[in-house]
Formats: sequence, C-alpha cells, structure tokens
Amino acid sequence: MRHPPRSGLLLVAAAVALVGTAVAPVVTASGAAPVCSVEYSVTSRWDAGFQGAVEITNNQAALSSWRLTFDLTGGQEVTQGWSARWSQTGTTVTAANESWNGSLGSGASVSAGFIASGPGSDAVPTAFRLNGTTCNVDAEPSPDPTDPGPTDPGPTDPGPSDPPSSGDGPPALKVSGNKLVDESGATRRLLGVNRSGGEFACVQGHGIWDGPVDDASVKAIADWNVNTVRIPLNEECWLGLSNIKPEYAGARYIGAVKDLVAKVKVHGMTPMVELHWSWGQYTGSSAGCSDVHATCQKPMPNMRYTPSFWTSVANTFKDDQAVVFDLFNEPYPDRATSTAAQAWTCWRDGGTCPGIAYEVAGMQDLVDAVRGTGAKNVILAGGLAYANDLSQWLTYRPNDPTGNLAAAWHVYNFNTCSNESCWDSTLAPVAGRVPLVAGEIGENTCAHSFIDRVMAWFDARGLSYLGWTWNTWNCNSGPSLISDYQGTPTSFGVGLRDHLRSVNG
Repeated sequence: MRHPPRSGLLLVAAAVALVGTAVAPVVTASGAAPVCSVEYSVTSRWDAGFQGAVEITNNQAALSSWRLTFDLTGGQEVTQGWSARWSQTGTTVTAANESWNGSLGSGASVSAGFIASGPGSDAVPTAFRLNGTTCNVDAEPSPDPTDPGPTDPGPTDPGPSDPPSSGDGPPALKVSGNKLVDESGATRRLLGVNRSGGEFACVQGHGIWDGPVDDASVKAIADWNVNTVRIPLNEECWLGLSNIKPEYAGARYIGAVKDLVAKVKVHGMTPMVELHWSWGQYTGSSAGCSDVHATCQKPMPNMRYTPSFWTSVANTFKDDQAVVFDLFNEPYPDRATSTAAQAWTCWRDGGTCPGIAYEVAGMQDLVDAVRGTGAKNVILAGGLAYANDLSQWLTYRPNDPTGNLAAAWHVYNFNTCSNESCWDSTLAPVAGRVPLVAGEIGENTCAHSFIDRVMAWFDARGLSYLGWTWNTWNCNSGPSLISDYQGTPTSFGVGLRDHLRSVNG
C-alpha cells in the first residue's frame, strides 16, 4: 500500500551477538537475602553500544511504586528503553516504573531493558539502589537523603515494552506443496494484519514506529484472533545509512524490530518482516517520489543496498523459522517498461531494466541473498502491478533451493484484479501450485463489503490474508483498521475483526 501523506558508502550494522553477561544478586556469608537484588545483563553488543536488561527483586515490604538508579561509568548514554521510564543525568541512570507495573510485592520481581550508545566499554555497574536503598547487600534499608524516591517525571516516550515471559509461540513454518505447514505437517493459514510504521517513521525523522508497540498494544492485535503480523521495514534505517538520524538507525532500529518480533511471537502470532521502502531514484510513470532515498515505494529493489539488507535480516532471524520473509512490498516495473515480458524479466532477473535508472535487484538476487546465509525461512515474493498481478508468476518464479517459496498478492477495491473472475483465472492456478498469501487486503470506503468478498474467496480455498493496516489513520484514505491502539475497530476494521474471530486459522 502507498501511504497517505504524512507529516555514498554502505554502513552495514554489525551483527548483534548474544553474550549473556550478568551480575548475580549478592548474598552474605550468613545466607541472608538482601533487602533488594538486581540482576544486570548485557544481552547484545555492537561496535557503538549495547543492549542491557535489569531484573529487580523486592525482598522488603510491598512497594506501590519503584525507582532504580545505577551508574554507567564507561561514557555510555541510554537512548531507548522499555518496561520503565528511563532517564539519565551525567552517569546516573534512572528507571522508574510505568503506570502498569508500579506494584512490587514482597518477593516479587520486575524486568526492564534499555539500549545504550557511546564510547568506552559496557562495564557492569557496581551499585544499584531501589527507592534509595542499596541492593545486592545484606543490610537494613538506609534511604539516601538526597534521593526522594519515586517521582513522576511526566509524559515520556516509553519505547517498546518488555513482552511477557510466558505464552505459546508460533510454529516454525515450511512449504509443503501448496500449503504452509508446521513441523508436525499441520496446515497454518496466515490470518492477520499489517503493523505499519517501521517503513516511514525513521526516514521521516520522528521515531521508529507509528504509535505504541508495547505489550498491551500487541496483545490488542492478538485479541482479534490474529495469528500473523506483517511488519514493514525500511532498508536505509536497517542498514544505518548516513541520511537517517542515528537514534533511529542501524543497531537501534534492528533492536527495535527484534523487540517487536519477540512481542508478536509471545502472543502466538507469526511475525512477517517485509521490505517496504528502499533506495533508488525513479521519476517515471506512477513514481511515488523523486527522492533517491527510501522515502516511498520504488518500482523494484536495488543492487546497491537491497541484497545487503536481506543478508543482514536473514542472518538476524535465520535461526527462527517462525519468522517469514516478504522480499519486497509492491513491485511495479510494468509501469516503467513497455511489455509484460520486459517487466517480468526485470522482476525475476534484475540488472538493467527499461525505464529504471538504477541497477535493479531481481527476486532471484534476493532469494539468493537470503539462502546464502543458510536461512531456510519461508520467503514470499509479490508479483507485478503493486503485487496485484500474478498472471505470469509461475512462469517467472525464482528458484529456491530449499523449496520454501510462496506467492504474495495484494488487493484493494481500486486495483485491476479486484473481482472473482480475475481471481479465478490468475490466482487459482498459482494457489494450486504454491502457498498464496494476500499480504494486504483493504478498501478505501470505510466499509468492508469488498474485503468480505476477498475473505470469502480465500476461505473457500484455505488461503491466507492480512488486512491493511493496524494504524489509527483515516479509513477513507488509509485504509485503517482501528481508531485507537486498544483495538477499537473502524467501520472498515470491524469486518476483518469479526471475521477473524469467527475463523479457526
């Protein structure tokens, strides 16, 4: 979907490795438990920073609110955090409770995480204080007279919140004939929504996501009986290119995506990561923008950055086959070329394509980039005409040595292929050979009669579909499924919600 209006050298982000560094709570020789204990861990590192976590255990009387302080002495600065309101003054870092996790009973624990950047090492803090009381030591509470205890710092951007620690995750997926199946061979239809934001907020310079992506907002998605969430991405933000604000680029962006993927999985939903906006200047027919940067939908991915993007994404998620890869949102080389054969050849093989000034990465190039990492995740490839044309998909489909390739298709009420006759003639043959996923379905009427027809056609054939989009935009121009992030549906979204709740995926 093309969004409604909203207000060089490749710098590939270093791979994030799990390191598991931790500080265990201190227990005295007498074996007495400390008044409070803090476990501190560095969960990942990269060249310019690290991701950390704290687990706080309260062993004193119950608390109605809490504030943890500690010092980062290596020159780092906390730039993002979740499950607490994070702030920093000099070297002193403060994590104050959110409104939903302030109650901390005797013996209870709470966890929070953060991302820090800057020079120096990620040295472990030597002291932690909970509401002014020193933790990890066997001592009576001794409040620091300079620490007034918890205060309300006012509204802040809490960043992504920590997902709950329990729940049944989604299955690893593979292709079996024309179905997606789990490890037991049971069919899994992908039924859900798109969570737009990661493709545009970072390149527009005002964040990583559009709206909250905390656990409550992800749970609201799951409450619609959603089992799949498609997450659009921006290649320049992922790769940390110089035109992106550092706070929204590279390792920070990757960490935020990983965090959202983890939350989606905790609620039993399949995460689908997808390249939406990419580099490359195109000013021809149907151009969304004249900018060389990834600020709109381009007709095709590019050889300069997109294979590197998919190599990095695949390396990030290759050990988790529950994550699905959608190679490129909505190709439209047919608007630049003069014949269908030229367009489909460009789509598959890339290179020098008529009407497109930059060197194109074809779908085969992107499949090769993913498989070159050893990743066996299911891959989706959308066709021409903004993924609405699959008429020659089977003829030109790229080769996948793992056999885990599926077709992606998008449809709106204003597309060319928007009736059952077209679906019978062009989609049914594809769906008979490979899994078919309608990655975006929608209409710009603030009603749902059109997607009702789409869902009925797909249900009859056991196929997959996802509504566009889980964002609070105007459903006449979006279209938008919700009016708030608690999951209140628009008059368009109510059709998808009620239908998903009635369908056993």
